[in-house]
Amino acid sequence: MEINKTNIEELLASELPLVIDFWAEWCGPCRTIAPLVEELAEEYAGKVNIGKCDVEDNDEITMKYGVRNIPTILFIKGGQLVDKQVGACQKAALVEKIEKLL
Repeated sequence: MEINKTNIEELLASELPLVIDFWAEWCGPCRTIAPLVEELAEEYAGKVNIGKCDVEDNDEITMKYGVRNIPTILFIKGGQLVDKQVGACQKAALVEKIEKLL
């Protein structure tokens, strides 16, 4: 799922927790974790909204959350930021953070 200025407010208002992967096409580590994020989106479908936010196209969202390095993955529950992961990591680390949202 692509997260952008047209759907961010709706996703934040959802009862489901939200996981946002901030990335850019030119970012090597972003491309490395992209398959993990896609797998998690499938595995948690219906339980957690998981999507990607291109920092090149979404300055407002990037600035709102103070994202300075990519990849950065934010974990949001009830519209509030509860955790984040900066830099590439193992799938298990992301699963652990997602499970805390549930």
